[in-house]
Amino acid sequence: MADTALQLGIVGAYMVVALAVGAVAYRLTERTAEDYYLASRTLGTVVLLFTTFATLLSAFTFFGGPNLAFSAGPEWILVMGLMDGIIFAVLWYVLGYKQWLVGKRHGYVTLGEMLGDRFGSTALRVVVAAVSLVWLFPYVMLQQKGAGQAIVGLTNGAVPFWVGAGGITLFMIAYVALSGMRGVAWTDTLQGLFMLSLIWVAVAWVLSAVGGAGEATALLASEKPAFVGLGGGLYTPQYIISTAVSIAFGVTMFPQINQRFFAAGSKKVLKRTFALWPVLVLLLFVPAFMLGAWAAGLGITVPEGGNVIPALLGEYTPTWFTALVIAGAMAAMMSSSDSMLLSGSSYLTRDLYRPLTGRDDASDEATDRREALVARLGVVAFATLSFIASLYTPGTLVQIGDTAFSGFAQLTVPVALALYWQGTTRTGMYAGVVGSQVFYGLHVFPVIATVGGLVGLDVALPTAYLGWTPGIVGILVGLVLTVAVSLVTAPAATENRTAYAVTGIESD
Repeated sequence: MADTALQLGIVGAYMVVALAVGAVAYRLTERTAEDYYLASRTLGTVVLLFTTFATLLSAFTFFGGPNLAFSAGPEWILVMGLMDGIIFAVLWYVLGYKQWLVGKRHGYVTLGEMLGDRFGSTALRVVVAAVSLVWLFPYVMLQQKGAGQAIVGLTNGAVPFWVGAGGITLFMIAYVALSGMRGVAWTDTLQGLFMLSLIWVAVAWVLSAVGGAGEATALLASEKPAFVGLGGGLYTPQYIISTAVSIAFGVTMFPQINQRFFAAGSKKVLKRTFALWPVLVLLLFVPAFMLGAWAAGLGITVPEGGNVIPALLGEYTPTWFTALVIAGAMAAMMSSSDSMLLSGSSYLTRDLYRPLTGRDDASDEATDRREALVARLGVVAFATLSFIASLYTPGTLVQIGDTAFSGFAQLTVPVALALYWQGTTRTGMYAGVVGSQVFYGLHVFPVIATVGGLVGLDVALPTAYLGWTPGIVGILVGLVLTVAVSLVTAPAATENRTAYAVTGIESD
């Protein structure tokens, strides 16, 4: 009982600190959408780097990934630690920099606003926002599911899953409503530094207890010889490449990441952050996933439905340190969720509520207050529904996360073409966005196949195409459809074909 109280006390103390930071940010936040959602586009290198970093630290990072390394070997580091880090850094520059340029000039807050203006289409703006919110739902649910599992493991079941997940959900709702982007970015920076430090201390502690990295690796080779050589685990080259590309492309279109492309203080800030990104990713993913792999050689037993990191630390570190690491992991989950809910509320109010209610150009005080209320109600509804879904949705954290990553990844190529190819037409964008989403959706939503079976159609689709995942094939489908349809259709009269021309804003 005393251990449980200590563990919950550490987690609770973190929440109090986060709320205090949020309260300070609230006092400094201007009552404008640009400041609430983007911190007035003033984020510097350290804060932008770590808020992006912490926003991506999730249940997938600290529980799903190490669990996969525990069951299938450390080759997962190639995906998340190396390939994904480099690919996303490139996309950060290629797409993020261009978005920052046009966002600064035109005052865009969301991806939907940017595309809607480029193609003169409210409907496209709504479609992009709706697609983003659909895929955001399972990823928010992933954080709640991970938080519930962490609390159960931390307290040995003394606190049930629904209480842990529900408590974190309530905290996130309160924090997002209070702090806005400024508070989120500040706490993200603290969380990122905190978690990065803890994971390396955890590695040092465990390795010192078992005789060093050489001994831990030797035990792994003895127990799981296939884990210490490339190609010996459960991965294929197609799977590794598909997953790395899908994750990097998906991350680029995550609302909470994509909006950070608009929030940078300068061109120099963007260039510094994308250059530092792969280094920061390696510093986190290598130790986290190696802990999962080493645990397989150390004979660690993971409870059914549990996670390997808490089990490993419980075996080799004191109770208070395990609680610290779990608190840090939960901080990572919350730093993802609060950003998701903030970005989700901006998509809801600016890309759905505004245009669909005819208030797109309104800027009076009454409209601003109404939008603020809609945003907060949207956060409450979104978080509550995802919490309920987390209680009943089967599947591992890796499966849930991979589904969301690949769903967002389908947007990347059409958006890139819209930014760089003036030949892209509105009809081409519709074809690329909707076509790739339908293709991917047919592979991941069983209800579609069920309905097809009821009407006598054989709709069973393959789980891979010559080893390549449906997510990566869907990206190619989006490319082909966007280009092909744009080539055979004329631009609409309302399209702003020169809106994204770099000439004239490169010096900003």
